[in-house]
Amino acid sequence: MKQHLRHMNALRAFEAAGRLGRMTLAADELHVTPGAISRQVRQLEDALGVVLFEGPKNRPVLTAAGKYLQPTLSAAFMQIEQAVDAMLERQHTTLDVSCLSTFTMRWLIPRLYDFHASQPDIGVRLKATDQSAATPVSRSDVAISVAQDEDEEATPADVFLFDELLGPVLAPGLADRLRLGEPADLENREILQTRTRRNAWSMWSASVGSAVRVLPGTEFEHYYFTLEAAIGGLGICIAPWHLVMDDVRAGRLTAPLGFHASGYRYVARRNGTRDEAARLFCDWLQAQAVAMPQPEPLGARAVKLASAPRSRPPSRARRAR
Repeated sequence: MKQHLRHMNALRAFEAAGRLGRMTLAADELHVTPGAISRQVRQLEDALGVVLFEGPKNRPVLTAAGKYLQPTLSAAFMQIEQAVDAMLERQHTTLDVSCLSTFTMRWLIPRLYDFHASQPDIGVRLKATDQSAATPVSRSDVAISVAQDEDEEATPADVFLFDELLGPVLAPGLADRLRLGEPADLENREILQTRTRRNAWSMWSASVGSAVRVLPGTEFEHYYFTLEAAIGGLGICIAPWHLVMDDVRAGRLTAPLGFHASGYRYVARRNGTRDEAARLFCDWLQAQAVAMPQPEPLGARAVKLASAPRSRPPSRARRAR
């Protein structure tokens, strides 16, 4: 290290005094006495062989040499502070992430272990919202929201995740009784409703070009209640693929009419805070979205069902267990 850089305390004292204009203010900022600031400034002047302040002691002003040195030191100390802050933030960062409540429960939380494993120094604090799909999610470090195709153009801070796919889902036992093979089979059927997504049926019927009339069934406060009702055999609901794919693949739900694009897309937006951590989280979200399984084409499902042996219904004694 060069000799003059050994006077780091003196450089810091001079920078504060020159920037603030008074020794007392510099002393308050650095938590020392005004006398200590004056001594440090004199030591620096002796080391450099120049006078940095002139005028009365209670109101010193910078000399030409002082005016040359002070702004350079201020910029250097600011850069050091920013580098240290960035390092501390990277080591101990907690991101505030907001998204719709059912998405949080059924898509995000089951995958978070993977992010924590790859980025153990970045915590995630989830904030669920029950706003409707067409309403922007409130601001946070990262906001995962649902946008319509005709909404405003994406910004550089937006990360596309996936297009929403909608379809009717129901419990396998109910599907065996109803034998749904085409949208017309839903005529005058009751459809389970969700208060926050009352337009789900109209969106799906528009996507398949159907004018079938259905009846409004039981309405639930949240989508996850509606999905649990469908799993329990209480009726048919229109659901997004990403919320039910695990249930469909596990056989808890079936989707006899497939899934179609709703015109909505899921987007993650960084809101300008904790940029590096937010970027890493959004990159991870996008990778998870790309790896997400897609629904089987209807033809493939029909072949599979036709070739599978029919299972007998469980006996009354077995059902009673």
